[in-house]
Amino acid sequence: MSNWLEHSVQVEVDVPIETVWSLWSDLEQMPRWMKWIDSVKVLEDNPELSRWKLATGGLEFTWLSRILKLVPQQIIQWESVDGLPNRGAIRFYDRHGSSIVKMTVSYAIPGFLGQLMDNLFLGRVVESTIQADLERFREYALNVKAQ
Repeated sequence: MSNWLEHSVQVEVDVPIETVWSLWSDLEQMPRWMKWIDSVKVLEDNPELSRWKLATGGLEFTWLSRILKLVPQQIIQWESVDGLPNRGAIRFYDRHGSSIVKMTVSYAIPGFLGQLMDNLFLGRVVESTIQADLERFREYALNVKAQ
């Protein structure tokens, strides 16, 4: 039995939507701004699938993720098909010269962990980490734009 937790965060980036999209749609670049993501490897024989590795505080999780929906400059939606249960979407909003990036992530916490940890505390940690990831992305995108 698992409990699912969901978080949504967003950031405005003073970079055109085309640049924001090109950075996010290259999944293997995500560890550059996502603190907990150690690696992402898109499968050569099936580019809809990617192998993810998360490492934090001595814990390591891996999962295989499938792209469910991909609309250029609008949305990347995914779900895990094995390993750490998770799903979510990155949505992109064009603000004519700048962009809004909104990330929604849901993940399953095994029942025994949910009993050991206060879900509200865990949720605050995850949400603040994801928000910091998006802020790191903003800085990364601004540096790319400046080059």
